[in-house]
Amino acid sequence: MLKNDSDHKAKSMDLGPKLKPEDTFTFSCGPHVPCFTECCGKLDLVLTPYDVLRLKTRLDMTSSDFLDKFASLRQRTPHGFPEFFMKMNEDSGNRCPFVTSAGCEIYEDRPGACRIYPIGRGSTKSPIDGKAKEFFFVVREDHCKGFKEKTRWKISDWLQDQNMEEYNRVNDLLMELYVRKAHRSQFCLTERHLKMFVMACYNIERFRDFIFGSNFLRKFRLSDELVHDIRESDSALLEFAFQWLKFALFGDPTITIREGSPST
Repeated sequence: MLKNDSDHKAKSMDLGPKLKPEDTFTFSCGPHVPCFTECCGKLDLVLTPYDVLRLKTRLDMTSSDFLDKFASLRQRTPHGFPEFFMKMNEDSGNRCPFVTSAGCEIYEDRPGACRIYPIGRGSTKSPIDGKAKEFFFVVREDHCKGFKEKTRWKISDWLQDQNMEEYNRVNDLLMELYVRKAHRSQFCLTERHLKMFVMACYNIERFRDFIFGSNFLRKFRLSDELVHDIRESDSALLEFAFQWLKFALFGDPTITIREGSPST
């Protein structure tokens, strides 16, 4: 999600109607467009856990080092969970630290919000069966000249072209936590909960140390295959983090406790 830090720009943003994957829009972006990289500054760029994972891997950094250098934490959010935002470069007019006149230096691993732009994605609950129903919208900002280009896209083709499938799949796991909290009006996140959430979602190395350096595996029953995967793969560990948080925060039966297990 992109959030502008300018009230004027926010007011000039047209989110348009709700759209389906087969609906179309005209858009193109690149050095041939006069406003190229203008959207890369003066904004609040939310970094999801998967964004952080991709970026810290791309830059060959630990999660802690990446977050310290390139992100800022906000505790107060509409959904109640902490969020990290990209630190903008004040020396270049509050532009993204990875943008240059030639474009994005980390383009292949750019955050999901940059990748999907100018499309937004949301969901509503179906009044029939209560299931989440996905929808899309086109974000039109006054400064963007990309809409004057002639290239026509189906939304589904745009998502495929921008390699959004894995981003959406992993981000949906995060959204499940937000939804669970929203459905529990009396539930309050404690300081311990918040620290657990940040560690599991955003600091994959610390979360791995927590699992393999404590009584965790003696308390919880995990398959040998899963233990191997979360030891070797950061992506697998992040997905496991969401399952762990469902159990630890909301008591969902996503993890099995061993009989007679020690406390962590």
